[in-house]
Amino acid sequence: MKNQLIMLLIAFVSISSFAQTEAKRAEQFNLEKNKVAVQGYDVVSYFKQNKAVKGNKDLAVSYQGVIYYFSSQTNKDAFKKSPASFEPQYGGWCAYAMGNSGEKVEINPETFKILDGKLYLFYNAFFNNTLKSWNKDEVNLKKKADLNWKNYIK
Repeated sequence: MKNQLIMLLIAFVSISSFAQTEAKRAEQFNLEKNKVAVQGYDVVSYFKQNKAVKGNKDLAVSYQGVIYYFSSQTNKDAFKKSPASFEPQYGGWCAYAMGNSGEKVEINPETFKILDGKLYLFYNAFFNNTLKSWNKDEVNLKKKADLNWKNYIK
């Protein structure tokens, strides 16, 4: 009986720790009110079709507190096999802003870059396409963005 109580306590602590981690993680991501990432765009389409495609809420998957929409069952299945491979870098915030100033800046989901098998999203509005600025100093900005993002996901 004592061993069962100990196992139950361990399970409870593990589950509550996981839930807290998920909530903290989702808190740092660029999400809509309903916890949908990338404004409902299909993250797999960036890799498979090399373009931004709006997802469908009927093809949704929740991963570690974040909801993703997909444009096809095939893309949904691909994501479910390897979700971390498709998630946008820096929680879906503008990669340039994360590297330049460490700030969380909104993105235009149609302005993106795949670099070393990772998805990077960028702000693009009011004659300010930050992907162009990123491309001018990508190596340095990426290093800085990686470091800055670590401050958010401690």
